[in-house]
Amino acid sequence: MEKPLSILLVEDDANTCQEIIRYIDDLDDAVLVDVTNNSMKAERIIRDSLPDAVILDLELHYGGGSGISLLQALQQDTPPRMPYILVTTNNSSAITYEAARQSGADYIFSKHQADYSSKAAVDFLRALKNIIQSNAALNASSKAAEESSLQKSKRLSRRICAELDRVGISPKATGYSYLVDAIQMITVAPTQNLCSIIGQKYGKTESSVERAMQNAIAKAWRTTPIDDLLKYYTAKIRSDKGVPTITEFIYYYANKLKNEY
Repeated sequence: MEKPLSILLVEDDANTCQEIIRYIDDLDDAVLVDVTNNSMKAERIIRDSLPDAVILDLELHYGGGSGISLLQALQQDTPPRMPYILVTTNNSSAITYEAARQSGADYIFSKHQADYSSKAAVDFLRALKNIIQSNAALNASSKAAEESSLQKSKRLSRRICAELDRVGISPKATGYSYLVDAIQMITVAPTQNLCSIIGQKYGKTESSVERAMQNAIAKAWRTTPIDDLLKYYTAKIRSDKGVPTITEFIYYYANKLKNEY
């Protein structure tokens, strides 16, 4: 099965966001990594999640920063894999367009164009899917080689934390750090005796580590809205209790992140 095109949406118009979210949810060849109206948050997501493409609104009046500031930040410190950036804007200034192009925008889609729509922006990226993904893979190799193992480890850890936050596992939960460590270890390499290794790191018994992780998962499945769980945890749950086992949960995210990285 082909890998879907991963897209980050940076947009501050609520209606546009909902239109794109609904449209991409029904597609098999594209997936929405995240949605934000803040350029600084968008930069963090790009560096941690490494999306294939970004739909970027230049003027983020109701969020923070701007599309231009995001482009410039990425140009100054290129992420391990640079996404294809599709700018969408109501701005019609030729000077602004040129600034966006010089700052790294790959294509500018004016919202004043007769053929513009939220779906059209997504479909434009879908039409370029194969070339975007192949170019991203080629450009990633040299940049990824420059990343230190510590930088890679921190990026992966932040990515795992973002996934746990989405399903409602609180950083305050005792099992939170254990789950982050466990997922990170399995993502990097097959590891035996996870709970024992984590217990040694934190000075805890193997059984207490296992119990804390399962309690954190169980609490999330009791308190997080079911729609969020179904959206962000798509693996089949084989447990009779309707809650993922520790092994199911850890390997689901480890496999997901292996595919991304």
